[in-house]
Amino acid sequence: MNFFGGCLCICSEEELRRASTSRQLSVACLVFSWIIVGAGLGALAIGTMSNNKSRTSCGFTHHHFLSIGGVLCIVHALFSVSYYVTNTATLDEQEKA
Repeated sequence: MNFFGGCLCICSEEELRRASTSRQLSVACLVFSWIIVGAGLGALAIGTMSNNKSRTSCGFTHHHFLSIGGVLCIVHALFSVSYYVTNTATLDEQEKA
């Protein structure tokens, strides 16, 4: 798993401003990917708990958490692919320089 963006870690705002567009896009995709995976896993967990038949009353008024979690997983996959593509472009860009 790529927690910190590998070698593309940007540690300060100044480095972010000086970075190339593909590197900025790569970092943005990585950050959004982690935010979306957290929200998606939370929605799937809540949906699974609310779908439990042993409880008579769940207390949640919105019963579409499983579908929302599934959609967020697909969005996470799109951001992950975008991160991979932009990261590969950034590495190719660095090799040429």
